[in-house]
Amino acid sequence: MTEQPLLSTPLYDLHVELGARMVPFAGYNMPVQYDSILAEIKAVREGVGMFDVSHMGRFFIDGEGARELLDWVHTANINEEMPLGRARYGLICKRDGGIIDDGIVYRMSEDVYMLIANAGNAAKVLNWLNYWRDERFPDVRINDSTSHISMIAVQGPKAIELVASISEFDPDEIKPFRVTRCLVDDRPAMVARTGYTGEDGVEIMPHAGDAPRLWKKLMAAGAVPCGLGARDILRLEAGLLLHGSDMDETVNPIEAGLERFVAMDTDFCGKEAVKTALEKGTQRHLVGFRTVERGAVPRSHAPILVETTPIGEVASGAFSPTLDMNIGLGYVPNRFAVPGTALKLEVRGKFLDAIVVPIPFYSRPRR
Repeated sequence: MTEQPLLSTPLYDLHVELGARMVPFAGYNMPVQYDSILAEIKAVREGVGMFDVSHMGRFFIDGEGARELLDWVHTANINEEMPLGRARYGLICKRDGGIIDDGIVYRMSEDVYMLIANAGNAAKVLNWLNYWRDERFPDVRINDSTSHISMIAVQGPKAIELVASISEFDPDEIKPFRVTRCLVDDRPAMVARTGYTGEDGVEIMPHAGDAPRLWKKLMAAGAVPCGLGARDILRLEAGLLLHGSDMDETVNPIEAGLERFVAMDTDFCGKEAVKTALEKGTQRHLVGFRTVERGAVPRSHAPILVETTPIGEVASGAFSPTLDMNIGLGYVPNRFAVPGTALKLEVRGKFLDAIVVPIPFYSRPRR
């Protein structure tokens, strides 16, 4: 089979110019870090950092039945009362309840919605939307705008102030999980008050051709360029799940602890399987853990044990510079999913003591 060439975002040349280390990710050539992952994490936790997330899928859905289609494929309540400019996070499930992807639906106008999908699942999500459009909602129009619209996440305690200083964005009007259209650096863009770091911030979606100019403007205003390495640790610290590691098509939302993002009073694809898991329980559950001592970092697929008995494996793990400890997520049988439970992790042939702790590991301080 011929390997497909890597795609590039409109910011690729700038990343290279800035000395970013580029790696393949979800079919794209993406920056994993610029100078230092630790410095980039510090910038987001204490100031403002920015990420190129243009590789993520951006799909516009409109026409008669658009709301009904999204309400069927997405576990959030995409109802008629969903306000204009509102964003709702949820899951896209198979009939058996397995999670195809997680994503945010934005109501852009009366009959126009936008769905953001993970880059690695974008094609699968688009096929799923088209399948149900053809099956049930023939008048819906689905437009893949991924290559036409870029996406820059600006995150951190100073992010909102910075973005407001170069745009018409009004943080008093656009609260968290809202989206608006406004001028940013004198160019039209969408600005959503959402993110994947645990900090306040926005995701700016300009026309692809305007992205390099905007990136430079944000840098000049004080935003620190950050890569995927920092983003992964930031999201783990905040207890935000990553599809493909912490959940996938074999995982029911209840196992993953995501029931708060499932509107059980609506009819969505996979509801019966989710309802059964909710009512009858599951055999395992996703837990957070920290190691008792620093030691080696537990990585994905490392065995989790109780005494000498394997009971599961690590889904995600990393050293948290914010908390100065090793942290991770993993699936264990329900009886071991209680905070305070002692675990062991097998890492590079050695056994590390760990303890189950509540998720999230980090919550941003009230300012």
